[in-house]
Amino acid sequence: MGVGTLDGEGGLVTTTIEQAVNWARKGSLWPLTFGLACCAIEMMAAVSARYDIDRYGAGVFRASPRQSDLMIVAGTVCRRMAPVIRKIYDQMPEPKYVIAMGSCATSGNIYNSYAVVQGVDRFVPVDIYVPGCPPTPEALFDGILKLQQKIMKQKVFIKSPILGATKV
Repeated sequence: MGVGTLDGEGGLVTTTIEQAVNWARKGSLWPLTFGLACCAIEMMAAVSARYDIDRYGAGVFRASPRQSDLMIVAGTVCRRMAPVIRKIYDQMPEPKYVIAMGSCATSGNIYNSYAVVQGVDRFVPVDIYVPGCPPTPEALFDGILKLQQKIMKQKVFIKSPILGATKV
């Protein structure tokens, strides 16, 4: 979005609808409460007054997937939990984003076992990976900032290949 002046009086804001929509989306992420292991404790610390995740527009944690647009998978995912996570992901409205928080959610970490999924990206598309065991709240904030940068580059209006119409 650009800001300019018009003859030195008042301000003039120039932007596109796409940039305005992306700006609103990046500033109002509603994460889903979904912690599985020790990374969830760091996620809870990020919500506390000391770190204040609200500064990044992601402070309204939701318990329902139908009210959230960001899933933060924090911790070890076992094979029996994978279909549940996929079902919850499918219930989220579009646009939806996923952050894999921690080494266990990213790659399975030290749990190289038949019972542990070696990365959440095997059953849901992951937008941002946050490394660490467990990652600090600052690392989670860095992941949220990178997700916000990614959201700002999204295309909101896509031409339909059949009719040539646009849809959101």
